[in-house]
Amino acid sequence: MIDRQVYRMSKAGSIRNLELRHESLGAPGPDEVCVQVHAIALNFADIFAMQGLYSATPSGSFIPGLEYAGEIVEVGEGAGSWQAGDRVMGVTRFGGYATYINSHYRYVLPLPDNWSFEEGAGFPVQGLTAYYALTELGNLKPGMNVLIHSAAGGVGILANRICQKLGAHTIGTVGRVDKVDFLRKHEHYGDVILRDSNFYDKLMRSLNGHPLNLIMECIGGHILELGWKALAPMGRMVVYGNASFSSHGSKPNYPRLIWKYVRRPQIDPLKLPTENKSLMGFNLIYLYEQTDMMHELLQGLQQLQLAPQHVGHVYAFSDMHEAISLFQQGKSIGKVVVTV
Repeated sequence: MIDRQVYRMSKAGSIRNLELRHESLGAPGPDEVCVQVHAIALNFADIFAMQGLYSATPSGSFIPGLEYAGEIVEVGEGAGSWQAGDRVMGVTRFGGYATYINSHYRYVLPLPDNWSFEEGAGFPVQGLTAYYALTELGNLKPGMNVLIHSAAGGVGILANRICQKLGAHTIGTVGRVDKVDFLRKHEHYGDVILRDSNFYDKLMRSLNGHPLNLIMECIGGHILELGWKALAPMGRMVVYGNASFSSHGSKPNYPRLIWKYVRRPQIDPLKLPTENKSLMGFNLIYLYEQTDMMHELLQGLQQLQLAPQHVGHVYAFSDMHEAISLFQQGKSIGKVVVTV
């Protein structure tokens, strides 16, 4: 038995229910490895799950967290070729906010030798999200014009790098001026625009008469509506999040959420053939249940040899609530990572 620390929710509904606890972890079972966690990356799915707004949230008590990196300390029977001491990055269907975790051996991946644990923790979920949305659903081709929202976030940065590798032109959007400056200095977007009251006009000027072929949509609301308006015939919008529905508080602001829900864009499926556009969405949790597909996608992603994830903010494990608060406020650049 290993004594470990975890951040556990007694029940979903309020982030204030997230408590640091000491628990015992048994030896890894057949096909499992035990990983000593060194870094944990935060995701919006964590926030929505803790607030009870995520459809995949476990019922009752649970440990949030979808991705991490660390070192294998024990190997169960039949757990492939893994050995104690191997550096890995892993994905889990919740349970990541912990100092040790038992995982099926197929849900951990080798951590590249030149990557830190922090960089590894922020790669699997974000990389899979970007790669699956762009290549599988978006049918990304060289020469396409791609609009990437939350361009300074973990998914946005990796999506841009994937597009650059595959010869597509990118336009990134952000909600803060400091993020515009960061992207223009450090990431090779074709253009970066601020989402403000002139967003649509800025987008049209940036396109300069060229078709908008693909949108990585994670904002929702009026921004989604304007993106749909700008999308060219034969274009595709891939929805993988709804940041406009997030709350900066510990609990959801239900009156605000209801108001946003009532005013959400209404895209009529009967008009889709006439408009000749496609609207698609996905939840990465689905890939967790499709292990072969996940590994196939990861293989394609790793073949691109992307630079490691940009880690913009690092917190100690004891400061988990502070890390979550920063992440909620939309002030982060790249990944927010908690180290153990």
